[in-house]
Amino acid sequence: MSQPSVLHNTFVVERNFPKSPEVVFSAFTDPAKKRRWFGEGEHHKLEEFEMDFRVGGFESFRYRFNETTPLAGKILANKVSFEDIIPNRRIVTSSTMSVGDQHISSSLITFEFLETSTGTDLICTHQGAFYEGSDGPQMREGGWRTLFEKLSAMIGS
Repeated sequence: MSQPSVLHNTFVVERNFPKSPEVVFSAFTDPAKKRRWFGEGEHHKLEEFEMDFRVGGFESFRYRFNETTPLAGKILANKVSFEDIIPNRRIVTSSTMSVGDQHISSSLITFEFLETSTGTDLICTHQGAFYEGSDGPQMREGGWRTLFEKLSAMIGS
């Protein structure tokens, strides 16, 4: 039997922020805030970021990798649909990602914002289908951890 053409994987990233669920949630819902921690980065140039935060709405971004990266000059594009939103408690998205002309993954991602005595526990459950030539689940999980570090720095945790 040949190798499967798609790898299915689920992982969970948990992070505590010493801020209220409202503060953490707003970093996901305000386009300017989300662009800062999610879209901008030192290893790429953001070329597009759009967001319509509502059930049935979308988020779209594309960036070009810098010359110092293994994917120098290539475009990464991500298209997101907002499937479910409960203010300050949950966001569920579906998304597709591509690098250049190659579709590399499709994902269902749930973000839960749980109030605790120390602030907010953010639980990110990522269910993905990774296609040939993709970065794979280990890279994606590492990417979420890095993004949550940026989020923490932005909200002052």
